[in-house]
Amino acid sequence: MSLTKETRHMRAQDVAHAWHVIDLKGVVLGRAAVTVANLLRGKTNPAYTPNGDTGDFVVIVNASQVKLTGRKLDQKIYRHHTQFLGGMKSAPARIYLIKNSEQAVRAAVWGMLPKGPLGRKLIKKLKVYAGSEHPHGAQNPIALSL
Repeated sequence: MSLTKETRHMRAQDVAHAWHVIDLKGVVLGRAAVTVANLLRGKTNPAYTPNGDTGDFVVIVNASQVKLTGRKLDQKIYRHHTQFLGGMKSAPARIYLIKNSEQAVRAAVWGMLPKGPLGRKLIKKLKVYAGSEHPHGAQNPIALSL
């Protein structure tokens, strides 16, 4: 009788990827981003493998109604560079959430995913929509509440 246990590493083609819908109406952005990142990585699945894609697809609706706590609406600055000289663009969170609420949610989740080829593959499984409608009804997504 052997007391050693085998470590099982799942491959992406061996895992059934589920679809989840998360409504962000009135939910704090950071707390929602943690849950979404864990779903994308597959940390909720018993077959979690850190170096593989064992996660699920996530559809986020009502991204424009997400909340920020404290004074982040005025103090948090979203920046990006256009790759031209003097091309630094910045906007406070209050304006950025009005204009690009989908990008704000995507940036929060991307900050919690691994950087590199695996993270770039996982972020493609995130679908963000500002309104309450989404075109992924054929995948029969499971509704999650936060």
